[in-house]
Amino acid sequence: MPARNKDQEEEVLTWIYNILGEARPKGEYEDILKDGVVLCKLINKLAPGSVKKIQERGTNFQLMENIQRFQAAIKKYGVPEEEIFQTADLFERRNIPQVTLCLYALGRITQKHPEFNGPHLGPKMAEKNERTFTEEQLRAHNAELNLQMGYNKGASQSGHGGFGNTRHM
Repeated sequence: MPARNKDQEEEVLTWIYNILGEARPKGEYEDILKDGVVLCKLINKLAPGSVKKIQERGTNFQLMENIQRFQAAIKKYGVPEEEIFQTADLFERRNIPQVTLCLYALGRITQKHPEFNGPHLGPKMAEKNERTFTEEQLRAHNAELNLQMGYNKGASQSGHGGFGNTRHM
């Protein structure tokens, strides 16, 4: 499991509460996010109506449902499934760095939504950079010999002895 980065966790919480427009409560990162209420409010700000029912309090099972609703909503929002944390990663504190990674992914995906004009989290996403080459430029490359064609400035495998053989000294 990767090490936790307190600076990133601080940046994530600051980003969340800037979007929510609320004062940030005191407490540890995982304690603030644990019940999923803040996460559900966040996705509802980014994509209104994403989470219909938010359990403010209740049993552990009911609070874990908040996290599951958040996960389903961010998947619809465009966060890749491999970047979404497991419910136990947050609720049972098994892998808090994965939670942070997921929230960074969510912050990155907001850049693909033109209706969102709030603060961004993490680096700017790359844009498409298509290149076009003329037929002459493409043909010029055909005259070159690349390393896969056997020419390697005189280097060869002679004397190698082949795989599996013992090396005689």
